[in-house]
Amino acid sequence: MPDTIFIIRGSRAYWRANLALFCAGFVTFSTLYAFQPLFPNLVAEFSISPAMASLSLSFATFALAATLPISGSISEAWGRRRLMGCSVVLSSLLALATAFDHALPTLLALRLLQGVVLAGVPAVAMAYLGEEIEPKAAGSAMGLYIAGNACGGMSGRILTAWLADFLPWRDAVGIIALIGLALSLLFVWLLPPSRNFRRRSFQLGPLSASLFAHLRNPGLFCLFLLAFTCMGGFVTLYNYVTFRLLGPAFNLSQAQVALIFLAYAFGACGSSVMGALVDRFGRSPMLFSALWIMAAGLGLTLLPQLLAVIAGIVVFTIGFFGVHAVASAWVGALVSQGRAQASSLYLLFYYLGSSISGTGGGFFYQAWGWNGVVGLVFLLLLGAALVGLRLTALQRQPVSIL
Repeated sequence: MPDTIFIIRGSRAYWRANLALFCAGFVTFSTLYAFQPLFPNLVAEFSISPAMASLSLSFATFALAATLPISGSISEAWGRRRLMGCSVVLSSLLALATAFDHALPTLLALRLLQGVVLAGVPAVAMAYLGEEIEPKAAGSAMGLYIAGNACGGMSGRILTAWLADFLPWRDAVGIIALIGLALSLLFVWLLPPSRNFRRRSFQLGPLSASLFAHLRNPGLFCLFLLAFTCMGGFVTLYNYVTFRLLGPAFNLSQAQVALIFLAYAFGACGSSVMGALVDRFGRSPMLFSALWIMAAGLGLTLLPQLLAVIAGIVVFTIGFFGVHAVASAWVGALVSQGRAQASSLYLLFYYLGSSISGTGGGFFYQAWGWNGVVGLVFLLLLGAALVGLRLTALQRQPVSIL
């Protein structure tokens, strides 16, 4: 459109936008996943099973998933920047509240509410990038955004686990919340205003029709299923590998186990590289390459040597973030209107996979140990590969979905 003014790669606004969204990603994923390394602490304090402890994460991710379509629609009417700013500040305050809670039911209720509030960031951030960044830099910008999410998730998990090794775990959560609050204020200051956003009135009928239209798009639906299967496998692996590494086979300390989250740094690099390679080799080849990388890493975790398990986690993480970078950018390429809604549906399936498989994996772990977890994740990857084949077939049809 003639009145469209994009943010140009390399400009001051480009780096301000990326730094701001890095901060938002850090707040979102450090507060969302702060409880993941604390599952053993919850098991010990509340005398519950690993599957029950995983609800401290699954409640938040389920609420996030369920609220994402609504948040995307609200951002279409209220504005991207305003909604994201409110979400990161409120989520940090709710994270601080969990640090003062001493009852499991109210703790889970706070986590549920936190997931609702956090829904105002991920899909809206993806829509902001799609609208404001020049098209030829969209893949790289999305890769950088996902890299920021990876760094935020990694830093939050590692800091929480390290702090919990010599402080009460609630103090660790409180420190993460205070860091998040400071970064939330920095986000509000840094993010450039939306220049290409076109406000739509919040009318439930048209917005619902738009959501269902996205679900009826076969290409988009395949991408939604990819998000469900791959994120489900990713969270399941990280949820229960902690128990294996703390157990008698390796007998590591919590601070040592926290180092596995350094794999997110490799995932961040992988997402940036995959985002750049898509422009050269195409989406489908890079998608299947990333899925093969995930499968190879998963297989390595079955070996009894600690270095092999660590290498497997790193390889698996690189593959996962590669899939996510390719698929999330692909969503933006398939829609010209209602981007926030399409992104929110992608993330709805993404976090539903996290919630359902992340908790369900606990039953596999209790029944069959680590082999059961690996079997579940392998089945999810097999489903992702079948969906990828369908997506490739749609791409090759005479009437392209692209």
